[in-house]
Amino acid sequence: MPPVLYLFALCNLVIGSGAFVLGGILVPLSESLNVSLAAAGQAMTAYALATAVLAPVLIILTARWPRKRVIQLALTLFGAGCVVCALSGNLTMLLLGRILMGAGAMFSAAASALAVSLVAPAQRGRALSITFLGMSISYAVGVPIGAWLGFEYGWRVPVWASAVASGVMLVAASWWVPANMTGASASFAGFGAVARQSAVLRVWLRTLLYFMAIFSVFAYVGPVLQALNPMSPTQLSITLAVFGLAGVAGTLSGGWANDRFGPIRSLRAQLVLLVAMMLVLPLTRGHPPATLVTLVLWGIAGFGMMAPQQSRLAGLSAVQAPLLLSLNGSMLYVGTALGAVISGSLIGHLDLSQLSWVGVPFGLLALLTLAFEPRQAMPLDAVAS
Repeated sequence: MPPVLYLFALCNLVIGSGAFVLGGILVPLSESLNVSLAAAGQAMTAYALATAVLAPVLIILTARWPRKRVIQLALTLFGAGCVVCALSGNLTMLLLGRILMGAGAMFSAAASALAVSLVAPAQRGRALSITFLGMSISYAVGVPIGAWLGFEYGWRVPVWASAVASGVMLVAASWWVPANMTGASASFAGFGAVARQSAVLRVWLRTLLYFMAIFSVFAYVGPVLQALNPMSPTQLSITLAVFGLAGVAGTLSGGWANDRFGPIRSLRAQLVLLVAMMLVLPLTRGHPPATLVTLVLWGIAGFGMMAPQQSRLAGLSAVQAPLLLSLNGSMLYVGTALGAVISGSLIGHLDLSQLSWVGVPFGLLALLTLAFEPRQAMPLDAVAS
């Protein structure tokens, strides 16, 4: 595997930690800014919507830039957003900072497109799993440590840590990413014909639905875990770390399964497991070991779907991979935002321990999309030619 993929993994570790750490410290955040828990949860919504809207636009605007400059821009925007959030004295300023961070999250789409262009088609799953390994490690390391720091020293401390880490990654990328690195450039030429294909639309819809399912819970993961089994900040951090380690296992096994069994068979198994765990989680209330086992299986299934989904898109059209992957990221974050909004609207009407049941219908609909996938699919580029 090209060594630069491991640098991309580190960058995704920083981005994942900064993006999702607030989910574990919403209580001190809401108390500090004097807003409700549901309102504080919309920090996730702002980040998600900004990523969904701004990342594809920035991918297009920087299409002719050297890939190194694109990566530098993304990390600069993300780090600047972290600084604005850390300085926030009210919810409005916090949301503005999260929007800036969301723009910087264009890094993930740019890195994914580069990853698939640097390896042979048979190695795409592994390349993508390495690139996204940092995102899952963020749940094992960044989010738990950030949650502990947030409870012990105030919510701004992990946000400042994210800002510093973003600066370090910017320096590292400026030093190690080759100036002449090239990949498929985003272009609207021929994109419309590809984007209208049912195979592409199904992948985007599936991403939207299963992230709605996941983030109906994980936008409020800290309060949900406390509702299931009251725990200290240290215990909460350990629980999040275990979930993150399961995510690491899921990311690696998802890449392996994609290359071994293909994306559709892998996704079918992963979605069945995810929906099952969403049904079971509320039933583990008062039983910490059962909650932990459920979260581990959830993490393996949820993180495991990233490589097959992205590999499926890249396989449909290598020429349009940058835009297809960027818009898949948009669906990911729109799903994240909708999941947070839907579950947030039900807080007060539904016990927090039962929040995962809200996402079950969306997980089932995501599973349903696989029923329309052909057994063998030709790349759309080949069909067009």
